[in-house]
Amino acid sequence: MTAGSLVALRMVEKLSPRVIRILGCNARPMTLQGTNSYLVGTGKRRLLIDTSDPDVPAYRKLLNDVLIENGIHVQEIIATHHHIDHVGAIGDVMDHVIGDNSIRISKLGWYDHRNEEIPGRKDLDYTYFNEGDEIKTEGATLQVIHTPGHCDDHVAFLLKEEDAIFSGDCILGQGTGQFDDLYKLLKSLEKIRSFQSKLIYPGHGPIILDTGAKINEYIEHRKEREKQVLNVMTLANKKPLSTTQLAKMVYQGVPESLMKAAESNLVLTLNKMVIEKTVGRFDVKFNGII
Repeated sequence: MTAGSLVALRMVEKLSPRVIRILGCNARPMTLQGTNSYLVGTGKRRLLIDTSDPDVPAYRKLLNDVLIENGIHVQEIIATHHHIDHVGAIGDVMDHVIGDNSIRISKLGWYDHRNEEIPGRKDLDYTYFNEGDEIKTEGATLQVIHTPGHCDDHVAFLLKEEDAIFSGDCILGQGTGQFDDLYKLLKSLEKIRSFQSKLIYPGHGPIILDTGAKINEYIEHRKEREKQVLNVMTLANKKPLSTTQLAKMVYQGVPESLMKAAESNLVLTLNKMVIEKTVGRFDVKFNGII
């Protein structure tokens, strides 16, 4: 994930009558201000969307304080995807905050991750939901939207009562994120755009009010990156370039600490361009375009 100067976010903030954001207290370059963990609903029992990394006592305390101050309990923990900064604290939350093994812990069911272990709680199992399923609590109805691209088991949720989207890491409040498959990611962005939601609650960063503009920005950013790749390859006059060389030419100004992530994104961009025959053969052994 990359962004410029980060917007300051409160550690806990009530964003709407039915949405409270709790930061994961795990800020770093790849998680921006930290993972956004959301309590959703209006009743005494609410849904918890995403958590934080493992062993983050500050996050556990924030969550526990919010629950106590508002007189509420967690009805169900829901994950947008399996990455550790979103599910890593589930075991800690179960042990130190909720203390009730009967509540459901849910995520998308897909072939590589069925029967996967819940971090910190090998004795518990996920409940798997599917595309189009609805998850309900008092004052909130979430519709599951499968949005692969960032990773295959990624989902977004439509909060029907607000016409809002919880986008996970498919769309960030600032900057752009990592992805496993650019082609799938762009299809997922188009799917989210089709809902024409009023706002987006992202997995990292501030809420997004102009959803159409943000999604268009993402799509145009990826198109512009493809143009940059083609321009650099044209300047190279068909000389073989490694992906490391190409990344440094395309991602000028990116800190060295983020260059590996940039190169990874570049490889996935090239994979998409090869599929669409925008560029020639991608030589995996050489790790570059020839």
